[in-house]
Amino acid sequence: MKQMRHLSTFLPMVIVSVVTTVNAQPFFVGHTTINFTDPSRNRPIATEVYYPADVAGVDVAFTQQPITAPIVTFGHGFVMTWDAYSNIWEELVANGYVVAFPKTETGFAPDHLALGKDLAYVVTALQTEAATSGSRFFGRLDSSACVMGHSMGGGAAFLAVQYNSSIRAMITLAAAETSTSAIGAATAITIPSLVFAGANDCVTPPSVHQIPMYDSLASSCKAYISINGASHCQMAEVNALCSFGEATCTPPPAISRATQHVVLNRYMVPWLNYQLKNDCVAGTSFASTIATDTEIAYQLSCTICPSTTGINSSEWTAGVKVFPNPANDALNLLFPHPFSGYLTLMDLQGKIIEEIRIENSTSFSADISGLPEGFYGFRLRDDLSMTQYQSFIKSK
Repeated sequence: MKQMRHLSTFLPMVIVSVVTTVNAQPFFVGHTTINFTDPSRNRPIATEVYYPADVAGVDVAFTQQPITAPIVTFGHGFVMTWDAYSNIWEELVANGYVVAFPKTETGFAPDHLALGKDLAYVVTALQTEAATSGSRFFGRLDSSACVMGHSMGGGAAFLAVQYNSSIRAMITLAAAETSTSAIGAATAITIPSLVFAGANDCVTPPSVHQIPMYDSLASSCKAYISINGASHCQMAEVNALCSFGEATCTPPPAISRATQHVVLNRYMVPWLNYQLKNDCVAGTSFASTIATDTEIAYQLSCTICPSTTGINSSEWTAGVKVFPNPANDALNLLFPHPFSGYLTLMDLQGKIIEEIRIENSTSFSADISGLPEGFYGFRLRDDLSMTQYQSFIKSK
């Protein structure tokens, strides 16, 4: 393909269509089982993987929409299994994430550190899949990842961070202190971290578990959300063993499971979109919502999406124009304000074709004459980490 080029002026042209977003959410849920092996420990790790698809089902194709999906690995609770967390994968996959559940350490004497290492290794294993021709994930996974977990798996998520530098964010749900201390591990964690707690959690009381974890985190950007009336087990779907354990202590939940999930979903995706996709609109939404939400108590250590330009993020994303569409030799862009950042051109599988720096310009032209006909996408990311995804058609 020829190099993209910047033009200071355009020939007069007519805008023939309004741009559309590449990520036409929600996605359907695809599901597959992969048996990974960590060679450093000679350890098999059977893993359930859920991913964006255009039709729901087992072993269906990855979505044809031009996205690269960030990876989320999720650790289950004590004597719980991955199938208790459909509320998590349904929400995240619908929003363009791949969610993987290692099925290890499900017995009554789990090795917490081994589970943490499994969570870290599955990120590496999936990134290897993304680099392997013939894999359904070939060219479709982002280089960034998040580690998540519930209860014991939340504690294991703290342990996982040190074992994989691709893990760029962490979210935990009612995390439990672990035998290899999650509280101790938190002192070395600097990535953005979101800690959920249930105010009525009698299994892992926040004062003993999540609050010390949050306080120990070395992250420059961390958030603590306590859901009013929420319980330990209602972070997941119904699970008999978890419910049995919760029934033996007080206080009981004061809100329904469905309500608790609504509050979780209110913050999970905006946090991930901001931290892993550099989506400043999502970050701003997270910060404004958390500040006025009467269903939670919270702490937030950072200012999200600081702006020194006075440009509103929604104005920026709404104002970019691309024309013509379909395009033949050149794809032209107009910005509502001088733009500095990166333009990334992608094919239908989300594979990056080219990335180029744009400096303080209100117009740009990309030479696409060397591309075959078809659908393509591109991403704009400015220097304030505001991101926009758009699509276009290459014609003859």
